[in-house]
Amino acid sequence: MKKIFTTEAPEAIGPYSQGVIVNNLFYSSGQIPLTPEGTMIGEGIEEQTHQVFANIKAVLEEAGSSLEDVVKTTVYIKDMNQFSSINDIYGEYFSEHQPARSCVEVARLPKDALVEMEVIALVR
Repeated sequence: MKKIFTTEAPEAIGPYSQGVIVNNLFYSSGQIPLTPEGTMIGEGIEEQTHQVFANIKAVLEEAGSSLEDVVKTTVYIKDMNQFSSINDIYGEYFSEHQPARSCVEVARLPKDALVEMEVIALVR
């Protein structure tokens, strides 16, 4: 198992890594809308979702992967009423390549984020 770390995404806020590679698969930890410096970005779902994607892209790149290599995503959202907004932004990043996905509403996310996402991707 190889741990992944990049300064282009926020450090883990607990005893875990940004992601790991096992047998040519990258498993990310959940990414919330923190800047690489660790500051929560914005109060709106749109801005927070774009930051989550920036973080996901950074850890994927460090792992030698990309959004085009993602096979599965899990999206956690604070309010299912924001599903359409999140889905529209999600479609900007996954337009032609559409990995499998789960999306669930949760009672609360770390640092009171509105959205969190994790991915599983191929490493080439």
